[in-house]
Amino acid sequence: MLEKKHLEFREKIRAFCLEKIAPVAATLDEEQRFLEENMVPLTEMGLFACLVPEKYGGREIDTLSYIISVEEASRVCGSTGITLAAHNSLGCYPIMKFGTEEQKQKYLPRAANGELLAFGLSEPDAGSDAGGTRTVALKKDDHWLMNGSKCWITSATRAFATLATAKTTDDPNDKAITCFIVEKDWDGYAVGKKENKLGLRGSDTAFLHFDDLKIPFENQLGEIGEGFKLALITLDGGRLSIGAMALGLGQGALDIALKYAAERHQFGKPIVANQGIQHRLADMATEIQAARLMIYEACLMKDAGVPFSRQSAMCKLYASEVATRTAASALTVLGAIGYLTGPYEAERIWRDVKLCEIGEGTSEIQRLVIARDMLKTMKTV
Repeated sequence: MLEKKHLEFREKIRAFCLEKIAPVAATLDEEQRFLEENMVPLTEMGLFACLVPEKYGGREIDTLSYIISVEEASRVCGSTGITLAAHNSLGCYPIMKFGTEEQKQKYLPRAANGELLAFGLSEPDAGSDAGGTRTVALKKDDHWLMNGSKCWITSATRAFATLATAKTTDDPNDKAITCFIVEKDWDGYAVGKKENKLGLRGSDTAFLHFDDLKIPFENQLGEIGEGFKLALITLDGGRLSIGAMALGLGQGALDIALKYAAERHQFGKPIVANQGIQHRLADMATEIQAARLMIYEACLMKDAGVPFSRQSAMCKLYASEVATRTAASALTVLGAIGYLTGPYEAERIWRDVKLCEIGEGTSEIQRLVIARDMLKTMKTV
């Protein structure tokens, strides 16, 4: 049972999303256009400052409230949901967790004010095997010199800075990785073309290319050689937000299917009167609620300081696969009209939700994380 503050927060965010985000969601998808008109309202609502303390200009809230905000945004627009998730969980959090005081003062106020941050881990030859990073940063005089590319970067065309990982040795047998904060307006920082995607088309995704990019020593994030560990810790929280995004998309699909089934008449009665439709809707609702409870519990664990790596992987795995099934079931309930773009948005949700099984670690990777953590726990018993 949610506390009163969380129920009230959900109502506030739900009303905001219905008023500001929902009316333009289909247009953003159709035109593959970034949510420019919603940046000011989202900033004013504090949704880019969820994880930033007030001393840095933020409006810090607990993890569960933040996850509810991603869930409700995604319920009406997956592109908005992933933009919020990437900025907060992958952009702001690592600086809060691992940054120096100077880094926090320099970057967090801008981030809280709606300037986006990005996270660069994946590469053309290092996706699921993120430890196989080929981008290299070597010390030269009074700076680091970075060369390499990052791919599938959310908000790449919009972010004013990116948290990017790189090998910090030219020894091919040494896999030490370090993280850096690099800025878009620096020489040697180039953004590739915006990708043409199946879904989440209102979210900008592109490659980043670093060509002799000079990085001041003070922009090293965390300790040398600790970048991969930093990324894994960051992804634990990020997977909660992707789980919440999937949850919102799944709930949105159920909303559409339930409303349509109650309104659509065949053979003289609404189709929701048919037992087969009722069973399908019941299965959708049950799985979504199970995913919601799993995610909310993991949020409480995170805020309590309890290890939650296995739980975050479970949340992302289960919620993303549930949401994919739910979106497909919604299309089945709607029938032919669900296959069309137009008055019902089930097909957009179906396209959007597939990314949740891929981004921030595929479902297969989540299963590895879960199993390995279980085995590690066994060895300590």
